[in-house]
Amino acid sequence: MIKPLFTFRYSVIALTLFWLGLFVLVPHVLVLIVSVLSPDPQHLVVWPLTLDSWARLFDPLYLEVFWYSLWLSGLTTLICLLLGYPFAWVLAQLPAWWRGVLLFLMIVPFWTNSLIRTYAIKLSLGNKGVVNSLLVGLGITDEPVELLYTPFAVVFGLVYVLLPFMVLPLVASFDKLDKHLLEAARDLGAGWWQRFRHVVLPLTMPGVIAGCLIVFLPAMGMFYVSDLLGGAKNLLLGNIIRNQFMVVHDWPFGAALSVALIMLMAMLLWLYFAANRRINRQGGLDDDGI
Repeated sequence: MIKPLFTFRYSVIALTLFWLGLFVLVPHVLVLIVSVLSPDPQHLVVWPLTLDSWARLFDPLYLEVFWYSLWLSGLTTLICLLLGYPFAWVLAQLPAWWRGVLLFLMIVPFWTNSLIRTYAIKLSLGNKGVVNSLLVGLGITDEPVELLYTPFAVVFGLVYVLLPFMVLPLVASFDKLDKHLLEAARDLGAGWWQRFRHVVLPLTMPGVIAGCLIVFLPAMGMFYVSDLLGGAKNLLLGNIIRNQFMVVHDWPFGAALSVALIMLMAMLLWLYFAANRRINRQGGLDDDGI
């Protein structure tokens, strides 16, 4: 007689695999197939199979957008890391109650749709917005500064939207940090910089890499942030993909761009797991040595 728990366990696994296959695997396979079909104004995609859409990825125009997206996403990730790492470190030193309050305050804006919050940033950075009114009122500038529709505005909006995604993995890494290792390093005469460099940073590196991945990849695809805050002058890869599907109706090329972005994500995930294995292996060797 089959045990009920055994049946329930495998039923849940089968249902989960079916759900992932139907709503994750199948759509990705369809996008891959569309990327090698031919565009058609009436039917969107038709036979025969062709690699023309993939060849267009190497067009200098789209390569420029791709590198610009990488640069903006990398800058956004770096700023989120520089802001989120010390914030997560401070949170780790606070009592549990205060830590929960600060994390709650950080997550509260997510109760509002990110598109609405992006519109709020647009109003704040405008010539008559809060920022320029404050600058002129304090006498820092004589006239409003052009902040909107600039790379600064795009990066500011991306950092605002994605900063919590950097902080949360870092907080989890700091929670796992063994305080006894810091005390041992202090007893051995290590200064604060040596403790940070040789103890804190290596042990929190999985959180750093995870946070960077969670921030970097969405930053390349948040086309609405670029549209609202950067105008037509600051296009991200997500803007190109959206335009190919919704404006130009060149579905094969839009699918090829999407698959290329998925391949980039897969490569970064592979680097994350490889780095995580290396860190764990080095930690195991250290433990054996001790």
